[in-house]
Amino acid sequence: MKTVRSIRGLAFTSVAALGLIAMTPAVADSEFDIGNGALTANADLDFEIVIPRFLYLQVGSTGTNVDTVTFDLSGVASIADVDSQIGNGTPVDGDITVGVRLVSNAGDVDLEAVGSGTGLTNGTDIIPWSQITGTAATGGATGLDVPVVGAAAVTIPATNGVVNRSDTWSFDYENDALVAGGTYTGTVTYTATAP
Repeated sequence: MKTVRSIRGLAFTSVAALGLIAMTPAVADSEFDIGNGALTANADLDFEIVIPRFLYLQVGSTGTNVDTVTFDLSGVASIADVDSQIGNGTPVDGDITVGVRLVSNAGDVDLEAVGSGTGLTNGTDIIPWSQITGTAATGGATGLDVPVVGAAAVTIPATNGVVNRSDTWSFDYENDALVAGGTYTGTVTYTATAP
């Protein structure tokens, strides 16, 4: 019997507590005015909008595909072409331009570029990342400059806590040295960071 009484006492206490919770009215702002003259009653209502912080970076096509910028010097047909086109310091344009967009509501954003290894590789042969340069169509305070591979991050200042920049990037292979034949590949990872 003692066990049953303890259970009943516990059950009664729980039901009583639930009853008190159920009877507690929601607190609202209200005012009551009474009298013979003009009457005024005011009540306040608070509003709240919750907007999450976000950061978006797009380099190239939208989606999950990784675009490839190609510098093709394979059109040489003679030693004269080699002398005039390969390793002579005349920049070679990449085959595509790349759309970029950076949007954030988290304040200033740091943007950096990190290349795979020390450069583009073909077996053990390397073309250093310094041979790839980028140019922004707009750049400056309204566009988005191309960060230098391996350099310190560049801070993109926010206006009223928001960064909303877009641009088009093009790339050149500086072509400063005669290098071994082959296809050199590498990846640059652009990273945006908001504190």
